[in-house]
Amino acid sequence: MSVRGPDLPERRAGHAPRPSGVGGRLKQRLRKLLFPELGAEAGEVLLHRRRVYILPTKAGLGFCALVLVLLVGATNYNLGLGFGLAFLLISCGIVDMLLTYRNLANLHLRPGRVGAVFAGAEARFELHVINRSGLDRYAIGVDFAGAGPRYLTDAPTAADALLELACASSRRGWLPAPQVRLVSRFPLGLFRAWGYWQPAMRALVYPFPESEAPPLPLAGAAADDGRGSGGQDDFGGIRNYQAGDSMRSLAWRQIARLDLEHGGQLVTKHFEGGGTDELVLDFATLPASLSVEARLSRLTRWVLMAEQRGQPYGFRLGSVQLPPAAGAAHQAECLKALALYGNRTTP
Repeated sequence: MSVRGPDLPERRAGHAPRPSGVGGRLKQRLRKLLFPELGAEAGEVLLHRRRVYILPTKAGLGFCALVLVLLVGATNYNLGLGFGLAFLLISCGIVDMLLTYRNLANLHLRPGRVGAVFAGAEARFELHVINRSGLDRYAIGVDFAGAGPRYLTDAPTAADALLELACASSRRGWLPAPQVRLVSRFPLGLFRAWGYWQPAMRALVYPFPESEAPPLPLAGAAADDGRGSGGQDDFGGIRNYQAGDSMRSLAWRQIARLDLEHGGQLVTKHFEGGGTDELVLDFATLPASLSVEARLSRLTRWVLMAEQRGQPYGFRLGSVQLPPAAGAAHQAECLKALALYGNRTTP
């Protein structure tokens, strides 16, 4: 199994573009009439024969015109070899039509994993194309109908081809997967077979983090020199200097005795027992002059900043009240609450 990179330029739209003009609207209505869209389907789906459509391509129409010219010429000049060549080409076209249809029919489709992303990034949906038949399938094009690049993949016998389709996200909340389209022109390209599948998948889109957010609201927290607001810290000793330590905490007396040019290291004073106030990220305390989305964006940035520092933090957003904690699970819970704030369809 192999996945060969996009053979069509990527479209940056999150959803299928709306048709413009009378011709575009008529084309969309005709498509809905002939190929009705399916509802979201959970679990594994079989692409049976009623879900596979086939029509000749431009090359196929040219091939038909060539065969017609051969038949007319053979009839006018009574050429037996001309009739033989025309019938041979007709047979090749029929065989190609059957092989193109068979290359797509009876494939099994199963949704995979979906990761959460921030608004503006590409949501990636994992899709499995499973071939349980005794026939190898080649050059199957898979893409989101009307959005995203197309990927070509092979599905050997009794194999599972894993694809990862990308779809741009524009706003926070749940992003349902667009309709998936599978296309085949194998082997000669005279016919185009295709089918549709609407997987029951959705990606969680977090608010976009504010690019220039103010520092964390650490009122009453420990000072840069390691002394808490209560002023009752105890001297804990001397340790090697670490990036981010304040210059005021450097142990200058010990440093003066070291020869830094011969491997000596900077040392800093270490204090213990410093008390710090709890860090609470509260939506209600943000300036009312900011829009709701701007406040959500700022809280998103603060959550990431607190996690980067490894500092426990509480979280308050409407009915969501989380005690101070840290870690991937706590971060995911906070970001999910931010993504679904005000969404009445929250599961």
